[in-house]
Amino acid sequence: MTGHEHSPDPELIALLTLRFTPGLGPRRIESLRRHFGSAVEVLAAPLMRLREVPGLDVKSLSAIGTPGLSLKAEQELARAHEAGVQVLGRGLDGYPSALEALQDPPPALWVRGADLPLETVPRAVGIVGTRAASEHALKFTRHLSGGLARAGVNVVSGLARGIDSAAHQAALDAGGVSTALLGCGVDIIYPAENARLAARLTLVSEYPMTTRPATHHFPQRNRLIAALSAGSVIVEGDLKSGAMITATHALECGRTVFAVPGRAGEALSAGPHRLLREGAVLTEHADDVLQELGWGQAPAAQAQGLTPEQALVYAALPDIGASLLDDVMSRSGLSASETQLALTMLNLCGLIEERGGRYLRR
Repeated sequence: MTGHEHSPDPELIALLTLRFTPGLGPRRIESLRRHFGSAVEVLAAPLMRLREVPGLDVKSLSAIGTPGLSLKAEQELARAHEAGVQVLGRGLDGYPSALEALQDPPPALWVRGADLPLETVPRAVGIVGTRAASEHALKFTRHLSGGLARAGVNVVSGLARGIDSAAHQAALDAGGVSTALLGCGVDIIYPAENARLAARLTLVSEYPMTTRPATHHFPQRNRLIAALSAGSVIVEGDLKSGAMITATHALECGRTVFAVPGRAGEALSAGPHRLLREGAVLTEHADDVLQELGWGQAPAAQAQGLTPEQALVYAALPDIGASLLDDVMSRSGLSASETQLALTMLNLCGLIEERGGRYLRR
C-alpha cells in the first residue's frame, strides 16, 4: 500500500491535532474528548462551548483550532505510514486497554513492530534497573528474562544500557518476544549501539516521529512500562532511580511489584530493598514471578532440543556463578572432549558464555 492509498481515520487526525496543540496534555485532551464525545467534535466546537469543560484555562482553549495543526497531524500520519509505524489513538481500535490503568494515558501511541496486546492486564512483565549494572545483576537479568520468555511472557523494558538491554536480548535469545518503551520517537534509537537489538523488538512511544530523547521523557516512559505489564521486576537501582519510578507507577496501576535482593549496604541495592520492606515480591527466579501472577512455571532451557551430552553439561552449570571445565566434567560425568564440545555448542546456541576459562549460564 502506498501513502496515497492510505486514508487516515478523521478521529485519529483530530486526536493528533489536539496532541500538537500547545497547553493540552493527556488529561485535558481526554476531558475534552469525553465532554464532546469525540476529538472531531472538540475541534468543531465554538470557544463558548469549549469553556464549559472544567479544568482548562483560556489560553489553552484559545489554542484549539490553531491553523496548521491539522495539517501537521496529517503529515505526521503520512510520515509514520511511510516508515511502517502504526499510530494508535485512545478510544480507537488497537489502542491497548492496559493503559487505561494510568491516570494520564497518552492520547496517541506510535508503534513499530508487532501489534500491542489488547488485554486489560497483558501477559507481559517489565524488567527494569540501572544502566550501571553489576555483572551479577546482568547475569541474573538474563536468566530471569530468558525464563519468562520461554513461558510465553512478553518482556517489557526501556532499551537503556545495562539491565534493560540485557532483559531484551535474553528474551530474544530464548526465542521469545520483547517490547521497548522509548523516550524518543520510534524512528530514533537511543542509545545508538542498540540499533541491531531494536530491529528485533516492538518499539512503542508516546512521542511523534523524529522526537529526540530528552531527560524529562524517560520518567514519562516508565509509567508506560508499568501499565503495559502485569508486574514490574526491579533488579538494581538507587532510591531515586528510574526503576523506582516504574515501581511507583506499577503500584498506582494496581500491578504487582517484584524486587531482587542485592548486597547489603550498596547504593544499587537500596531501591529493591526498600521495595521488599514495603511488601514487594522477593524474586530469585522466573518461577517467583510466574507463580505470583498465576502463570505456572518456566520450561527448562535444556528441554529445547539439546543432545543428551548438552543437557548434562547445561544441568552441571549452576543458575548463578561460573564453573571451571574440570568442575563441569566432574558434575556431568563426561570426558574432557565431550564436555568441551557440549560447552562449545551451548555457547553457540546462546545458552551459556565463557569468561576467562570459566563457564556460566546466560
